[in-house]
Amino acid sequence: MPRRERNDSDIHDSAIQADEALAEAIRLPNGAERSDALKKASRLRMAADKQGIRFAKRGRPPKPK
Repeated sequence: MPRRERNDSDIHDSAIQADEALAEAIRLPNGAERSDALKKASRLRMAADKQGIRFAKRGRPPKPK
């Protein structure tokens, strides 16, 4: 199987899809459908992260040495 070249537009498209899926999931009422949508958004975010997008870590920044 030929290796696919990394394309920055693909990376950004994956990040956009993850953000859109999360926004859609948040609008749903509580229940099984919302849980499934949140899981899908999480999987999309992890896939975008593996492609190279690095999301900011939450919390306090490290102390300078």
